[in-house]
Amino acid sequence: MNPAASTPSVGRFRLVGNLFFVSLLYFTLLRILLLFLSWDRAEADFVALLQILSRGWLHDLAFYAYAAILPAFYLLLAPERWWRSRWNAFLVHSAVFASIYGLGFIAVAEVLFWDEFSVRFNFIAVDYLVYRREVTDNIVESYPLPLLLSGIFLASLPVYVLLRSRMAATLRARQPFFQRIAVFSAWATVAIGGYLLVDQDLHQFSKNSYRNELAANGPYQFFAAFRNNELDYRQFYATIDDEQASTQLKQQIQEDNSSFLEEGLFQIKRHIDNPGEEKHLNIMLIMVESLSARYLGVFGHKKHNTLNLDKLAGQSLFFTRFYATGTRTTRGLEAITLSIPPTPGRSIVKRLGHESNLWSLGNVLKEKGYDVRFLYGGRGYFDNMSAFFSGNGYEVIDQSSVPDEEMIFTNAWGMSDEDLYRQAMKAADESWAAGRPFLQQIMTTSNHRPYTYPEGRIDIPSGSGRSGAVRYTDWAIGEFLAKARQKPWFKDTLFVIVADHCASSAGKVDLPVKKYHIPLFIYAPEHIKPAKVDKLASQIDLAPTLLAMLNMDYDSVFFGKNIFTTPKNKERALIGNYQKLGLYQPGRLSVLSPKKEIQLQKDPESDHPRVTKLDSPDEFARRNIAYYQGAAYIYKHGLNAWRP
Repeated sequence: MNPAASTPSVGRFRLVGNLFFVSLLYFTLLRILLLFLSWDRAEADFVALLQILSRGWLHDLAFYAYAAILPAFYLLLAPERWWRSRWNAFLVHSAVFASIYGLGFIAVAEVLFWDEFSVRFNFIAVDYLVYRREVTDNIVESYPLPLLLSGIFLASLPVYVLLRSRMAATLRARQPFFQRIAVFSAWATVAIGGYLLVDQDLHQFSKNSYRNELAANGPYQFFAAFRNNELDYRQFYATIDDEQASTQLKQQIQEDNSSFLEEGLFQIKRHIDNPGEEKHLNIMLIMVESLSARYLGVFGHKKHNTLNLDKLAGQSLFFTRFYATGTRTTRGLEAITLSIPPTPGRSIVKRLGHESNLWSLGNVLKEKGYDVRFLYGGRGYFDNMSAFFSGNGYEVIDQSSVPDEEMIFTNAWGMSDEDLYRQAMKAADESWAAGRPFLQQIMTTSNHRPYTYPEGRIDIPSGSGRSGAVRYTDWAIGEFLAKARQKPWFKDTLFVIVADHCASSAGKVDLPVKKYHIPLFIYAPEHIKPAKVDKLASQIDLAPTLLAMLNMDYDSVFFGKNIFTTPKNKERALIGNYQKLGLYQPGRLSVLSPKKEIQLQKDPESDHPRVTKLDSPDEFARRNIAYYQGAAYIYKHGLNAWRP
């Protein structure tokens, strides 16, 4: 026997150490690559680079310490005879190669995720894991998967060969149990220390959000997002006295034509008295996937991909300062349907068991005698859409309820936009034949990776990228309106076109305002005179505005207001992501963050806002707190339940 084989220096746990250095190398090279891909936005000088790397290494160590706990248990408990057996050698070699391959897979996945979202793994990645069918199909259709997997395999081989030569002595090692306990205890101490000392705040060191993301560790972020899918507002965010917050909230949502119906803390239920004879016009509410304002020619885009929408801007009420409340489809659906700010954590749409029987646009119109439907291009179980909408007054029509012969094209996310619009017109025909007005709330999917659509519609080949998807989206809307004009219900229909969110929400600061800017059109040539509307508003204001345009009186627990009658000094937009909660007014943006942090951005419309952290809330931050503290309280206590 080789005497060195029994020394602790070549004990079993050398495997853990070797793989740690390989992991650190992979994560470091990945971090440098992502920095290179976003160099102009990260604006990293030498000091920032050192912070990115040093904080990143701490995150890498924490993740590896957690990931290695189970293998370390195996190294601790495996009997000596088994450890030196051929079967164990096969198991260890297989596990080492699988670990190397897994690191390569994670690196490639992170690069692709960064390319689309400019962030490390987060809630979106968690959602992608949950909805494997859509995501798997999307990956297969979007990327050369066999080539990528083969490339990872080939890149893994030399690393494995290098480690293989170092494993022989490890697999022959005789390490007494008490020595194994000592090494395992040391490793467990590192893991516990990482749990206690390393958290999400570690990489939040800069006002530049790209630097913060680069300092993070993707797998660590993934599991943190999985664990923290809901955040208790009162525990994590700045608060003010509930009575003061309730009073401020009521003042902010109060309108001249509204009167509160109940007394009490955060009781915002009120009656809205819209003047004029009530109109039962139909509503075609089209929510377009990822249609950032910057893609439209009317907002300065030079590629002429939105000729139909650009033309429609001159024929509609065209809202030039309209903002998404969030960065995901479910946030847009939540805001427009429920008129509620984006409470922290995952959207209400996805909060299983607590997403139904809420005060919604659908329930209000259903009570008015409307046929109310939600039409989705994909399968409604995705993001819990079917449960949410069916529980809030809507009939659901999705890909699973449409016969195959009625869909000319499908991809990973569902049927093409033109197929979806065909289903919407079919349902509208049924309502018109029955003599009932209708609300069709439509959610498209074509403007999403893999950016595929029926061939021959536009002059950009299917699957070529976002530019083609935007042009096809615009073409489909143009075709839909052209066909709708031939329908008997056209003249009495409001066509509302709005985005669910922007295509990308990442920026140099928390909540970059430009990345929330979306278009809004309201088109009804028989009823609406075209005009440009420059008032500042967000998605929570759409439902109250539509109901006001129909002169409808109704009871409300909506947070939004009629855009047209909101005084200029009270215009605002509520924007957020799963952690950051913002109140935006021209020239300033208040941002609430976990750990009860408050931030003020001045000149947030620019590429370089001036960011200040506040030790205590100023008057503007107090208004921001009132919105989100109130929304969390109202939702938690069921004060926005439908007809409680």
